[in-house]
Amino acid sequence: MPKNLFGFVLLMGRHHQIAIAALSILLFLAGTAPLEVQRRIINAATGGASYQAILILVFAYLGLALLEGLTKLALNLYRGWIGEVAIRWLRMGVLAASECSRESPVDALAEGVQLSIVLAEAEPVGGFVGTSVSEPLLQAGILIAVGGYMIYLQPLMALAVAVVFLPQIGFVPLMQMAINRRVETKITVMRHVSEGMVRHVVTSDALDAQSGRVQRLFSTNMSIYRIKFTMNFLMNLMTQVGYVGIFALGGYYVVTGKTEIGTVVAFISGLAKITDPWGELVDWYRDLKVTQVKYALIRDASDAATTLRGEGVSRDEVPALTR
Repeated sequence: MPKNLFGFVLLMGRHHQIAIAALSILLFLAGTAPLEVQRRIINAATGGASYQAILILVFAYLGLALLEGLTKLALNLYRGWIGEVAIRWLRMGVLAASECSRESPVDALAEGVQLSIVLAEAEPVGGFVGTSVSEPLLQAGILIAVGGYMIYLQPLMALAVAVVFLPQIGFVPLMQMAINRRVETKITVMRHVSEGMVRHVVTSDALDAQSGRVQRLFSTNMSIYRIKFTMNFLMNLMTQVGYVGIFALGGYYVVTGKTEIGTVVAFISGLAKITDPWGELVDWYRDLKVTQVKYALIRDASDAATTLRGEGVSRDEVPALTR
């Protein structure tokens, strides 16, 4: 297996990633245009324009929404297919390794690791392949396009919105590092649970050990939830502060005649369009860091199995290699 996660992504098909990236660029370009059409519809309605002109803008908005929706559908299906191809590759690789090792004695921990990879670990790692390149490109493209449009309309209001996201650049990576440590612990414990199931040993000590592992999984998951949802709470709070800034500055500009009501509405819609891709970008970053941890564990297990088959490592040495 490649040494790092992105090497694995390229192994699964770099030409597919280029095609997905092209769809992502088309999608974020198509997603920005409706904001301008929406602003023109509101200004036309409040400025006394003819109903025919408003109706033309409405149909233009509908056409852009349809284009955006169809492009997103194609992108999601393509990314899903790439992810499933990667999942199948990982699972078949582990199954092939287990078939090759049938003739030699294999420790229960090694079998437990193989079971854990096939049933649980392969799916999130392989699924990430489909979004590894397209997701940050798409969401960053939306942020840049919509942000640039907002700066064009009203620079000071755009600056007030941008300030809202700055604290997140600080606390998101720190909280994600804490989650990564817990994810690594979780995977290790799950592998030991699989090992216990493979052994088929039913004693009071074995049951107590399994119960302790299950309890540790519970505690680890709850710890991850606390950090993850606290992060979400802080991000949502920052978003609401952004709306407060738009209402305050936008209301002042409308009252003093420095801007149109359509501009304020465009900013409200724009913040919603920025909030969603920002959240998706943060989710992608979290998935990246977690998947890197998972991929490293799968790669180490694969390398250990390869070494075991190639060098004829004795049974007693297997746990140290696959742990």
